[in-house]
Amino acid sequence: MTIQKTIFSTLLASTLIAAPVFAGTSVAIIEQWGWDNAVGLSQSGFHNRTRLYQDGWGNTSMSTQDGSYNRTAVGQDGYDNFAETEQNGGDNISGIAQFGGHNTASTEQNGSGNAVGIIQIGHGNSTSTTQNGNGNVAVVIQD
Repeated sequence: MTIQKTIFSTLLASTLIAAPVFAGTSVAIIEQWGWDNAVGLSQSGFHNRTRLYQDGWGNTSMSTQDGSYNRTAVGQDGYDNFAETEQNGGDNISGIAQFGGHNTASTEQNGSGNAVGIIQIGHGNSTSTTQNGNGNVAVVIQD
C-alpha cells in the first residue's frame, strides 16, 4: 500500500468519524479530478452527509439517503470502478474506498445504527452488502 493510499484511507475514515455538525441540513461534497467520472446523489431528510471522491477515470458513484444522521463516504482513485450506497432510516454509516480498477461495491442499509466498511484495493473485486434492522456491522477487505 502506498503512502498516498494510506493517507487517503485515513482521511476517508476520519470523514466518517469526525464530520462537522450542520444544524438541520444535509451536506454533499463531491470531488472528481479525472475524466469521464459520473455521480448520482439524492438526499431526503435531515443531518445527512455524503462525501464522494473519484480521481481516476470512468468511475461511477451513486448515493441515496432517506432519513436522518446518515453518513456515506466513497473514494475510488482508480478506473472503471462502480460504487452504490442506499441508506434508509437513521444513523446509518457506509464507507467504500476502492483504489484499483473494475471494482464494484454496493451497500443497502435499512433501519438504524447500521455500519459497513469495504476496502477493495486491487482489480476486479465485487462486494454487495444488505443490512436490515438495527445495530448491524459489516467489514469487507479484499486485495
